[in-house]
Amino acid sequence: MKTNTESTNRGMNALEKAHKARSSKRNKMEQVKELKTPQEAFDKLEEYAKNGYASIPDEDKSYFLKCFGIYDRPATPERFMIKLRIPGGFVNAVQAKVIGECAKEYGQNYIDLTTRQQCELRYLKIEDLPSLVRRLKEVGIDAYQTGVDNIRGIMCDPLDDMGFDNVLPSHKILLKLQEQFLYSPEWISTLPRKFNTSISGSLSNRCNILGHDCCFALAQKDGLFGYNLYLGGKVGKIAQNADIFLANEAEVIQAFSSVIELFKRFGFRDNRNKNRLYFLIEAVGMKEMSKAIRENAGVDFASAGETMTKMEYAEPDHGKVQLRDGTFGVHVVVPSGIFSGTAMINAAELSNYYGNGELRLDMEQSFYIMGVKDIDSLLSEDFFKEYKSVNTPYLNHLIACAGTEHCPFGVIENKNDAINMSTYLNEKVPLEKGRVRMYWSACVKGCGIHGLGDIGFEGCKAKIDGENGSGVHIMLGGKLTGNSQEGYTVIKSAPLEYAKYYVESLMLEYKKLKFESENFEQFHDRILGSFTAAKIGFIMMLKAYLQKQNIEVDFGYETRVFTGKNEEFEVFEFGRRLYYQLSKKEPYSSYERFTNTLKSEKLQNIRTLVSGVDENIAQMLDIILHSDERKRAVVFSEITPFIMMYSK
Repeated sequence: MKTNTESTNRGMNALEKAHKARSSKRNKMEQVKELKTPQEAFDKLEEYAKNGYASIPDEDKSYFLKCFGIYDRPATPERFMIKLRIPGGFVNAVQAKVIGECAKEYGQNYIDLTTRQQCELRYLKIEDLPSLVRRLKEVGIDAYQTGVDNIRGIMCDPLDDMGFDNVLPSHKILLKLQEQFLYSPEWISTLPRKFNTSISGSLSNRCNILGHDCCFALAQKDGLFGYNLYLGGKVGKIAQNADIFLANEAEVIQAFSSVIELFKRFGFRDNRNKNRLYFLIEAVGMKEMSKAIRENAGVDFASAGETMTKMEYAEPDHGKVQLRDGTFGVHVVVPSGIFSGTAMINAAELSNYYGNGELRLDMEQSFYIMGVKDIDSLLSEDFFKEYKSVNTPYLNHLIACAGTEHCPFGVIENKNDAINMSTYLNEKVPLEKGRVRMYWSACVKGCGIHGLGDIGFEGCKAKIDGENGSGVHIMLGGKLTGNSQEGYTVIKSAPLEYAKYYVESLMLEYKKLKFESENFEQFHDRILGSFTAAKIGFIMMLKAYLQKQNIEVDFGYETRVFTGKNEEFEVFEFGRRLYYQLSKKEPYSSYERFTNTLKSEKLQNIRTLVSGVDENIAQMLDIILHSDERKRAVVFSEITPFIMMYSK
């Protein structure tokens, strides 16, 4: 007799085959899940509160309570964090006030605003958690299924129906998607891994639309507006087009239900590092995944249309945005998402007095006060002395996830590291006009979505004089526009105390070469996109070295490039240009394909041409421009040691 699985169609068979191939082992967390139901742990919250922290079983602290957003934080011993579910970042003034009061009363007046449009309260005692949960529930806020192997909070455009660029209001659909799983025992802790979702019916990408496991992006097909389905996004991977167009709300819900059912049934449960939806799709291919979605839903969804959510958003640069009803959304910049209960209460009061009683949290850890008519009076309030509507270009789009102070995975402190660098850059390279998105993650897990920043920072260890300290890998080229794009690494393991000098070098080039209204992404595409990552990082380090050594030479990125992205050509051309800048003389008489034409010609020693030339620079030029081509450096890593500002 055939089982239901055996009788399924081709797409489902492909998933079944991939699932069987990785079903011989189950990871430890799957074994923990068999100990009890998550609800059993949650139902004992009052008992744990009465008997104290020591009474909580390890499995509840490490897993089951996280199903309800309650995280034991070793970085703050015997204190918890609670991750709230705020659908699409929409929170009203009553809710915001209670969140603020709970932070003040129970959580040392501290709130984190997150890149997923949520709030996190920290420093919570187990004794206070039942009261906190009840108070939040009274105003329609909870933390159900916001952690571990659950369908997490769904993101959408914070402006949504109020934005002029919104075509399909989507927040109501978001709420209906939630109804498919929220509070249902069938969906609490039953997935192989966490599952993130986004939906946007707007032209501008205000919610990192393609950075999730399941994404519904505004699309147009045959004159109709709907959503294209994208799947498999995660840290380091942009979701890919599933070639499915969803024409209406009903089809969105059907497709979503099909996807989560397939992931629950066929998702891998062996290696937790490789069991997100991305890996199931990688195993079977998107074509087979799309077939399975159609078969499981029983709907022959149309093929994809043209994705319309492609534009950048600029509201944080102006501090406000006009809304469809003639009022304004006033932006509040919260650097690194570090907020307080007192400030949240104040924001709620201002929202009631000047606005329509709504706050909308955004993906850059900031928010909007909606429905404002009298902007000037609102901005005159003391609240805006600390939280600006327009801050510096280095803070307007700053993201930094929780670091070592709060997160067990953090490698660096992160939040204040990000603020300190932004403050330093504003002092050294002030920008009257400009836009740069600096996104910081405290570790490789990437909660600060560093790969999507104009400049991304990933926390790591970095050595100085043989001692490990805090450092960052520096990335460039991340994009939220178009089909989104992950950035690439230009400098690895830069100690934090030196990373700021490297980024300063880059921002000096941006300031010098950018067009009047050119943002960093556009500057990157126009200038930096012509070079290899190795050259970009090397020039950042070189300029910092030259500044430290007080070597006055105007040297940076060329605006006319003939080397292509050929690193060997770049190295030689760099050496030729620097030799000429220092000596006002060409190293060789003529060139062909980025080498000297006359092979018998000898390089004149730069030391005889430039009195007091820096010896490291001289040695570097010797190896780049050596008369014997076979002895020349051909990659930047060979010459980087000459310009290091510290010893590893």
